Amino acid sequence: MSTEAEHTDAELWDDWNAQLELAEEMIPIIGRLHRRDGVVAGIHGRRLVNRSAIEIVKAHRFARHVDGEPLPLTESLAILRVIDALGSGPAALDLGALAAHVRTPSGAPTADRIAAQLRAAGEGGPLPVTDVVLYGFGRIGRLLARILISHRSQASGLRLRAIVVREATGPDDLVKRASLLRRDSVHGPFDGTITVDEAAQAIIANGTRIVVIRASDPAEIDYTAYGIDDAVIVDNTGRWRTDEQLRRHLVSPGASRVLLTAPGTGSVPNVVQGINGAAAEDADVVAAASCTTNAVAPVLAALDAEYGIVRGHIETVHSFTNDQNLTDNFHKADRRGRAAPLNMVITETGAARAVAEAVPALDGKLTASAIRVPTPDVSLAILNLRLGRPADRDGVNAFLRSVSLTSALRSQVDYVESPEFVSSDVLGSRFAGVVDGLATQANDEDVVLYVWYDNEFGYSYQVVRVLETMSRARPVPVPGPRELAITT
Repeated sequence: MSTEAEHTDAELWDDWNAQLELAEEMIPIIGRLHRRDGVVAGIHGRRLVNRSAIEIVKAHRFARHVDGEPLPLTESLAILRVIDALGSGPAALDLGALAAHVRTPSGAPTADRIAAQLRAAGEGGPLPVTDVVLYGFGRIGRLLARILISHRSQASGLRLRAIVVREATGPDDLVKRASLLRRDSVHGPFDGTITVDEAAQAIIANGTRIVVIRASDPAEIDYTAYGIDDAVIVDNTGRWRTDEQLRRHLVSPGASRVLLTAPGTGSVPNVVQGINGAAAEDADVVAAASCTTNAVAPVLAALDAEYGIVRGHIETVHSFTNDQNLTDNFHKADRRGRAAPLNMVITETGAARAVAEAVPALDGKLTASAIRVPTPDVSLAILNLRLGRPADRDGVNAFLRSVSLTSALRSQVDYVESPEFVSSDVLGSRFAGVVDGLATQANDEDVVLYVWYDNEFGYSYQVVRVLETMSRARPVPVPGPRELAITT
């Protein structure tokens, strides 16, 4: 096979332009399939919807990590054209995996082979439509709004209908809240347009009308007065964490289920999508656990299924949060009163307990602690584990790499090997956690793993996945991923 070094500059330039041209032909088809049929196209976990031509080319090149070589854009375009002509039900379409299933000796995929793979999506029919209300509009609430707005299509099952905030603090309250959605110091500008309808007390973002409801008590709202019914209330405040407290949401007409974006206490089930997501299918009060639990539980569950985990310790190096003080001041918790931008702060975490709830096989085997550090986002979990059998570094890394690419946990676990990889490279990651392969250490049964995670954005994506499960609005994977046996 020829290498790039063997090509002239003119040949490389012509090839690059040809790839861009193919990607540009894909963009309207990818967009039409998303809006019309609810198809979310991607390549081995790399989403293609609303991506530029260059990003689409890069996603095709990423396929070499799975298939040994880049996915030809000509092949993807041919598949997309067939699906566009056939039509499809809502689906999470993996072009990389699908190409391997429908490829023929002649190179051109046949419509019959593609139609056979799409059959499961077509049989599922349209996704049920579920109203979503964000109760609280802080860091996680605004990121959830961004994701839900960007995912909306004619066949999408989740409809963001309202946000609930406290009483207005002044005449510019609504404008300021819209501005915080529009501009974010960590995650950058909103991708689209935002306008404010003061008369209707609503924010319109990319054609989605979001009514702003004022309330201080979850039980005092009549959602049906706003045309909202059978809604999932996503509580982003963190003020109420017990089953009894969260059920106050269900007193309000129009509210049917509650999802807490923090660890629940008592009888509230803590769900980590990809591990125990089935617990969210029928429960009317659910918690999405913590960002740390979501980052490490999938990795730990996969390792336990493959090697067995005898015991372990989770050390979290976590970005500071709003719970800490910007300058030294009184705080009811130990150490958190010291200035967050200036100090590393030792604090507690319930990650070990929450992981055991999601993966009962690990109950009593883990301990955990945390250090808050002066960065605004992206955290790092260090997993110090004793495995049930000897393992070497290359074997562990190869296993986790396969988990990230081909298993049922591929939406939760990412894997990277780069000597220049740092926390800012994880910013905006849609995965619950990113395994840093070059940092892995192994000595017989003892293994140390480093798992990065965007504790804001990656966690918010996990929350949306739980929402899809609660609403039975998860698109059918095409083709389906290989299952990974996990003890839950």
